Formats: sequence, C-alpha cells, structure tokens
Amino acid sequence: MKYADIIVDLSLEKLDRSYQYEIPEELEHLAMIGAQVIVPFGKGKREVKGCIIDISKEPKIEPERIKKIKEVIPNSTVIESELIRLAWWIRDTYGSTMNEALKTVIPVKQAMKMQEKKSLHLIMEQKQAMFLLEEFKRKKNTARVRLLLELLEEQVLDYRLVTQKLNISQATLKWFVEHKIITIETETYYRNPIKQQKKKEIDIVLNKEQTIAVRKICEDFWQGIKKTYLLFGVTGSGKTEVYLAVIEQVIAAGKQVIMLIPEIALTYQTVKRFYHRFGDRISILNSRMSKGERYDQYLRAKRGDIDIMIGPRSALFTPFEHLGLIIMDEEHENSYKSEQTPKYHARETAIERASYCGASVLLGSATPSIESWYRAQIGEYTLLTLKKRAKAAQLPKVYIEDLREEFKAKNYSIFSRHLQELIQDRLQKKEQIMLFLNRRGYAGFVSCRECGYVMTCPHCDISLKYHQIPYKKGKLLCHYCGYQIEIIDACPKCGSHYIGTFGIGTQQVEEMVKKLFPSVTVLRMDTDTTAKKGMHEKILSAFANHEADILIGTQMIVKGHDFKEVTLVGILAADMSMYANDFRASERTFQLLCQAAGRAGRGDRLGEVIIQTYHPEEYCITRAAAQDYEGFIKQELSFRQLLAYPPIASLFVLLIMSETELLAVNAAQFLANAVRSKFPERKTELFCLGPSKASLSKVNDIFRQVIYIKSIKKEQLKQAKNYLEFLISNQEELKKVTIQFDLNPMNGY
Repeated sequence: MKYADIIVDLSLEKLDRSYQYEIPEELEHLAMIGAQVIVPFGKGKREVKGCIIDISKEPKIEPERIKKIKEVIPNSTVIESELIRLAWWIRDTYGSTMNEALKTVIPVKQAMKMQEKKSLHLIMEQKQAMFLLEEFKRKKNTARVRLLLELLEEQVLDYRLVTQKLNISQATLKWFVEHKIITIETETYYRNPIKQQKKKEIDIVLNKEQTIAVRKICEDFWQGIKKTYLLFGVTGSGKTEVYLAVIEQVIAAGKQVIMLIPEIALTYQTVKRFYHRFGDRISILNSRMSKGERYDQYLRAKRGDIDIMIGPRSALFTPFEHLGLIIMDEEHENSYKSEQTPKYHARETAIERASYCGASVLLGSATPSIESWYRAQIGEYTLLTLKKRAKAAQLPKVYIEDLREEFKAKNYSIFSRHLQELIQDRLQKKEQIMLFLNRRGYAGFVSCRECGYVMTCPHCDISLKYHQIPYKKGKLLCHYCGYQIEIIDACPKCGSHYIGTFGIGTQQVEEMVKKLFPSVTVLRMDTDTTAKKGMHEKILSAFANHEADILIGTQMIVKGHDFKEVTLVGILAADMSMYANDFRASERTFQLLCQAAGRAGRGDRLGEVIIQTYHPEEYCITRAAAQDYEGFIKQELSFRQLLAYPPIASLFVLLIMSETELLAVNAAQFLANAVRSKFPERKTELFCLGPSKASLSKVNDIFRQVIYIKSIKKEQLKQAKNYLEFLISNQEELKKVTIQFDLNPMNGY
C-alpha cells in the first residue's frame, strides 16, 4: 500500500500543512511528486484539488481513517506543481525536510494586498457644475467650493491630494458621490522595484567569437536541443552581449528567461543594460525588497506580464510557466550555494529545473568553477570560449609586488611604492582607481602586545573585529552573532595598556588613502556601507558618474562591474583567502585575483594591476597574474585527484550542533560509528572522516562537531545520506541535537 502527502488547494499560506491519502492501485502509475489530484476533503463529500508533495509506504494515522485519492489529473501544468517537484528533488539530493525545501522554492508564502490608487472624476456637465458652484458660494460651503473649483479646472484629481492637501472630509466626498457630481475610481497597480528608464535602440555588433557562441546556442534552441553550456570568456570579453543576443531569440519564441547574478550589488548595472534592451518586460527579485514588492513580482511572473527575471539565487524559483532559458552569470561564485538548510547549489538546481520544462542553461564566467570546467571536459556541458576582450581592448598589465621587499626597504605603508606611484599618476590624469581588500571593517583582531591575549567573542569561537564609529570611541564586533563592546584601554588578562589591532580593514584603507592623497574623493563599498536599502545602487552610480576618484571595497566591487574610466586596480592583500581552512582556498584566491584584475582597462586605455603579496611564488598568484586559467586548473585538478576532492569525488559534511557540548560530541560519534559499520571502507569506496570540532567550534553559544563523508560514487553517498536520515528520525537521542547536511560545501567547516 502506498500513501501520498498532499497539499490541498496549493494555498501559499498553507505550505506547512499536508494531508495523507491512500493511493489506489489503479492510480499508482500516475501518482508522482508534483502531480495534481482530486481528493475528498473534510467531513462532507466536498472534492478539492491538491498536489502530491511526498509518497511513502508508512501510514501516519490508522489506515482505516485514511481517505483515497479519487483522481490524478493527467498532464497538469500548474507552475506550483513543477516547483513542488523541484522541492522534492532538493530534499532528496541535499538533505532536509520537505517543508524546508518547499519554503525555499516557493519563497512568497503570504498573499499581499495590491497597491491601490484612487482618483475623483467629475461626471456632471460643466454648465450644471458652474451653477452648483454659485450655490455653494451663496451658502458659504467653503469645502465644497474648494473641491468643485479644483474639479472644474482638472476634471480628475488624486484622492490623497483631495483628502490631505485640500482637506476635504469623507462626508463631503460621500455627498458629491450621492448627488452624482463625481465618481471615485480605484486602480490597482504593482509595486515596481525598478525605477522607470527609457528603452534605447542599441545596435551592438558582435565580434567573431561572440557570434559563434550565440549561433551555437540559438541553433540548438530552435532545433529543440536543450543543453547546458559553459561560456568561458576572459574579463571584458563581452559575455553580457552574448546573453542579450540569446535572450532576444528565446523571447521571440514566446519563452521566458531567468537571469541569475551572484550579488545584489550587480543588480543596478545588469538592470540598466537589460532595461535599455527589453524595456519594462523585465523585473528583479532579491532579499532587499519589501514583502509587497516580492509578492507583486511573483504575480507578474506567474501572469506572464514579464519575460525576464533578474536576481540572485532565489530568483531561480520564479514561477514562469514558459521557461526557456536560465542564465547563471559568474557561475563560480560561492553565493550560489545556500548556507541555510537545504544547502542547495543553484547550478545543479537550475539544470534540474530546466530538465522539467525543456529549457537551456547557460553558465558564464571568466574563471569557471573547477566542477563546471571538469564537466565540460568530460562532455556533460558544451564549452564555448571568448579568448579576446570585446572591441579589441587589451588585457591589463599585471605586476606582483613582494611585501617582504617593501618591509626591507622600510616602507611600512599598506601601499607598495609602485602602487603609490601609479595612484598619483592616475589622479593627475583624472582616471579612476579601484582598491580591493578581502575583508570589511576597520582592522583584523585586537590583541595585547604584552601577553598576546586576543579579544574573542564570549558566544562564538572567533576574534572580535574593530569597527570605527565617526566622532565616537569605536567598537569591537563579532561578525557571526553581532555581539559588541566598546574598544578597551587595558588588557583583561594582564592589565597592559599596549592594546593594538592586527591586520587592516576597508575603513583603515580609506583613512590611509586620504592621508597620502588629501585632495582625493573616495567611496567605500562593503557590508557596512551597503546595509541600507538602495546603497549598492547609490555608491555604484556615483562612481560610474565619476563623482569619486577611488573606490575601496571588499569582494562586491570586483564582481562583474564595468567602469570604463578605471585604469588601475590595487589588490592590497592577495594572501588573505589563500590559507583558509578549505580545500577550495587556492581556487578562490585565483578567481578573486583574476576578477579583480579584470576591472582595469575596460575602456580605450590600457589598464594596470598591482597584486601585493607575501608569497609571490604561489601558483594561484602567478597564474592569476598571467590570466592563465587553464594552467591553474591543470595544476589544481592534480591535487584534487590525489586527495579525492570534488569534482573527482563528492563530499558530504554533517554538522552536528547543540547547546551542550557533550551532547554534540556523543551524537557525532554515534553517527560516525554507524556510517563506518554500515559502509566499511574495505568493502565500499566510501570514506568517513571524524568526528572532530568544527573550525568554528562555537557560534552564538552553540557547540559544533563535523563529520566528512566522501566517495567517488555519488549513488553510494546518497545511500549514506538516506541511512543517516533514517537514523536521525528514529533515534530519540539524536532528536536532542540539530543536524545539517551539506553536499560539496563551498566553505570550510
């Protein structure tokens, strides 16, 4: 006997509530995840529509109380059904509950009231209204006189203007309506997060490489061949022009497009270019929008009022019924991997969704992830390359500066002598500069120079970071739980007053730039300066309009931005991400350096890049300076092969968390022993490592243990996950701790 968990009426507000029904034997071949069904509901015989979200062999209540599915609707195409099917795939692949997966794929869970605009319309004839006006004046009805005078002049008035500016009461308006002088009309409209812009007719001529890429994708599309493409193009090679040309063809076929970008910061530039090409048939979705704005874009997409949705990871779940193409720009970025359960990756999820509706997937990057490159090499993806910059622009000239030599030369500044010279040169030429630092805040950790004591968060296993506040003392802040205290004057351990900050932050860089170059205009872009809604756009727009000479920032300034006047990029600390507790550290450093260097010389003038480092001989730095992607990949893949890391093998991480350290340790040990017993290494190709403390062993007073499981066989890894999920749901002791799964994590544990 099989049973189906069913959501009734596909109500957005009731995603958490499902009902179990028996699947009759004759309907078993039709009943599948996402299928729409007709079921009896409630105490009466009322029949309602529902959608299957899970199938099992175990009844949740007494079998005799479970009703039967009456009908499975064949060939049902409601978009929610497709998204529910995708939620089940996410749950099954990445490990989570079905409700967690559903909340991910249908992020708009609450209906919002539409925005309304009221207006007053004069319906009485002019002569009659003039006669009435004289009557009002004679009777000294000043409010009625005021309103009728405005109506005779404008014919149509905004409701809020009438009630607020003209100070007209509801009673007066009611009298006007009852006497058929006016009508009050209500118009509903969408909240639009995009500022209206003019559509421009832009004639873009593609070069030979771009034309070949567009032709290949579009020929396949028109022939009904839907594949995953990897567009590998150097920085400034015109990948966006390829996207736009392909999108035009897809829309011409009556299909819709999802355009994924890794950062909200990229929305401003992307939207501007897309709006000029496609007008108001585009929209955006992101976490900075209000609930009302998000709901309205959900409705616009579902009703077919837009053709293109632009946004970060969550935009992948836009309810398009005629989806033809998913584009994933900067596909290598970490932000495409969710850090919340379920910890899905947008790339694999996009490919899965595309398979349901016969859509194509286009991945683009100047530094593709090793996973995507590997899949292109073995034929899973179709590789397309752009080896030259668009409009014959040259790649920038890159210099590697050894900071050890700077120290020997008694240069104690954070800027090498060469970088200082080039900054001065660019300022004189009225050209722009970008300075990239891979962290935010004022400085690194705060330490006692006498005894070495480091100020740490009492709730997390991490050092506090110093943040300067204008006209105030400054504060020490935990970037994980938000704990903060004022900067201290004496060491809590030894009482010494020699308290200092180690490392640098974006605020400190800004201060030093202003000290060295007093007349310079500087903008800073990091998590602190972009905390308020609209600040990404404000800062980028100001820099694009040359309202500042130098833009200082963290990773968000090096991803995909196109500033024609930037001819110098300074990478102040190339080493910062190189020695992270993560097997992807070299890959990430290489990608960041290439992307940062790629911001220079995108206009008519040659760009220059300074990479400052204490380890100039590291291959990820030398290869990035040479823009030698294939050389780096070859070297990095040999290490991954040797250690059986992704993409050669797959890796599952179990994160076990508890407020009690002993509970976390015992649960982790039990799970590790269970895996080793069920999947012994001598008989399988599955390896279990741990348990051990997580590198960040405590966050917000929660203790964390990790177990690593890896295998060359994906199916074997999935069997291990399913076995662990079974144990977790059936062992009472394990229910006392929180356990998360992470398939092929993007960050170290």
